[in-house]
Amino acid sequence: MVSFWKVVGITVGAILVVGAVVGSLTWGFLANRGPPPPELVPLDWWEHTVIYQIYPRSFKDSDGDGIGDLKGITTQLDHLVDIGIGAIWMSPIFVSPMVDFGYDISDFYNIHEEYGTMADFEELVHKAHNLGLKILLDYVPNHASDQSEYFKRSLAREPGYENFFVWADPKLNPNNISERLVPSNWISEFGGSVWEWSETRQQYYLHQFAKEQVDFNFRDPAVRAEMLNIMEYWFNKGADGYRVDAVAHLFEADPNDHGGVYPDEPLSGNMFLRPNETGYTTQEYTRHLIELYDVIYEWRNFSDSYKEQNKSDTKILLAEAYANITMTMLYYGDEAGRDGAHFPFNFELINSLSGKSSARDFVYVIKRWLTYMPAGRIANWVFGNHDQMRMPTRFRVNMVDGMNSLSMLLPGVAITYQGEEIGMRDGYVSWEDTVDVAACNQGNPDNYMQYSRDPARTPFHWDNTTSAGFSTNATTWLPIAQDYMEINLRKQQETERSHYKVYKSLVNLRKEPALSHGSYHLQALTESTFILIRHIITYDTYALLFNVGDVEDTVDLSTIALLRDPLTVHVSSIHSSRVNGDTVSRGGATLRAGEALVLRAPPT
Repeated sequence: MVSFWKVVGITVGAILVVGAVVGSLTWGFLANRGPPPPELVPLDWWEHTVIYQIYPRSFKDSDGDGIGDLKGITTQLDHLVDIGIGAIWMSPIFVSPMVDFGYDISDFYNIHEEYGTMADFEELVHKAHNLGLKILLDYVPNHASDQSEYFKRSLAREPGYENFFVWADPKLNPNNISERLVPSNWISEFGGSVWEWSETRQQYYLHQFAKEQVDFNFRDPAVRAEMLNIMEYWFNKGADGYRVDAVAHLFEADPNDHGGVYPDEPLSGNMFLRPNETGYTTQEYTRHLIELYDVIYEWRNFSDSYKEQNKSDTKILLAEAYANITMTMLYYGDEAGRDGAHFPFNFELINSLSGKSSARDFVYVIKRWLTYMPAGRIANWVFGNHDQMRMPTRFRVNMVDGMNSLSMLLPGVAITYQGEEIGMRDGYVSWEDTVDVAACNQGNPDNYMQYSRDPARTPFHWDNTTSAGFSTNATTWLPIAQDYMEINLRKQQETERSHYKVYKSLVNLRKEPALSHGSYHLQALTESTFILIRHIITYDTYALLFNVGDVEDTVDLSTIALLRDPLTVHVSSIHSSRVNGDTVSRGGATLRAGEALVLRAPPT
């Protein structure tokens, strides 16, 4: 008879042996698979979205008056959903005399009649939200129209409004006490003095833009309170956030800090500027004063509190901040832990790059933003807007797909100005047709184009019919660009390869974990070509190879450890000879001038 313990010993030993074998097999299997996929932390709606800027006058006209409107935007929301947009930002839609086409607001609480009614706005918000689109409005806190009730009341010194704007007594000429002089030598962004005399009030008022755009006095608590009232009103109407206009100009030098007078600015020394042109003085007393950041932090606190109190999605603030890199980063927040804008617009790609820039220039400018950006913040990428030349005009037309690829593959938020998805260029606007106040104030028939923003604002090209499908009216508020027969959405939808189809593929690609959550590697391979790699363990790696030069270039990818064979083309620019699925050799790849390839590689 076999003892109990012997039986038990045999059984346990057998179990241990089998367990060891199974364990070895399991370990071997896991080792071959590699590490488990990383947990992908859910992102807030705005952190990896694509924002599409709409210039309402030029997007779509629904009633045939030659001016775009809210109903026109509503009819075209399906296009934005089709290309994968997450949020739309509309330039100002509020009541305005239209001196600066909506940036001179006379009623911050109502819709400009040319654009429609409040009911039209509510319909737009309702349909957009049903389609999954967020709505961002253009918030213009720096100034109001001289036709606004605010200004009229301040002009009359009505109690509560006496100091709503920046008023100043004239400076007296010691050599002629009867002569009235402007309080300082400050120059407007649109040329000429920032000071305008009021016969009614017998004082000067400040305007950093057109004389019809009167600067609020942000040292008056009543102004600060009213700005929050406006924000809350449109939040209640369904706005999901604001692009905050001209924040760099919220404060000017305080005369109390300068002996009771507004100090003159030193001359910049730029010999190419006339005394009445922006930049002739240093503008050190009129822009980027440190006080403005407290206001931005105050607004962020208000937006976050609104979200918590109303159990809503995040309400975002995006700051228009043309400043040096250090001052720009302060918009994100401060070292005391106060949050500011969700992000300041990144204008580095506009201000520092052009069609003549090298691959090293691109790498430097991109890395500079990512290096200076505070930890935990979200980057953003902007190639154009209503104040700048359109992207294909500023760079080169064969770089359109590469620039859109770069915007979509970089970490953070991508921002598209209307028409970039089809490669729209600046239109030609004659002096006779020019309506931009910046050009009209500073220009003449010989030089107006250096000031005019009209060419970047010409209407969107929907098709090749009357007025490019923008309007049924043959006459539009700005002329249709002459290349609309060649460049329009319908043609690109029907063409086998087009900017529209490349753009749509790129936005769709942003769903990949490597792009939404991955790390980046950015490197200039030659003077003309750089590579941007997005990677995360266990998921496919994606790389943008972009020749920004004007000649053909060959690059060696064999030394880049993050790339594994096979390298296959996922997206290619329309003038590339390569198509989706083609294989690219790591030993040597030749790219045409302006050619861009988005490559897929196996996981790292």
